[in-house]
Amino acid sequence: MQNNYLHPIRIAVLADTHNVLLPDVQAILKSCDAAIHAGDVTGEQVMDELRRLTNIYVVRGNNDRDLGYLKKTLRCTIGGVSFLAVHDRRDAGPQISEVQAVIYGHTHRYAHDVIDGRVWLNPGSCGRRRFGGELTMAVITVLEGKILGIEKLTIGKDRV
Repeated sequence: MQNNYLHPIRIAVLADTHNVLLPDVQAILKSCDAAIHAGDVTGEQVMDELRRLTNIYVVRGNNDRDLGYLKKTLRCTIGGVSFLAVHDRRDAGPQISEVQAVIYGHTHRYAHDVIDGRVWLNPGSCGRRRFGGELTMAVITVLEGKILGIEKLTIGKDRV
């Protein structure tokens, strides 16, 4: 999604929905200009809903057997910011050399680091609660090729 917006662009970042798209997550997706999903969607119905809600970029996770058309890695540019999306961080490899941010999932735990000037973001899981962790996702705000901010969002604690 390349554009010349004069206002900040909001990008929802999510992973590991595991065939669940909670109402809170849907509302966040609707409020964003685009979204990056770092894998483990696990169902075509959720893929259809994601497509309906926003401009979505998705990679294949280890549980996406029925979504074999998804790529294991995906490069995209949104608002002038270059992203690499993978499900497992170990799959990023040498492709990171030309990107500003790496989006990954798989662990179901939120993580945000800056390594060698590059953002590494795991939005956690916002599907079913697993491994005792909270349900999280993130919103990245970009403008003219720069990341202005990354907001961690915790999805309702009394859900799922």
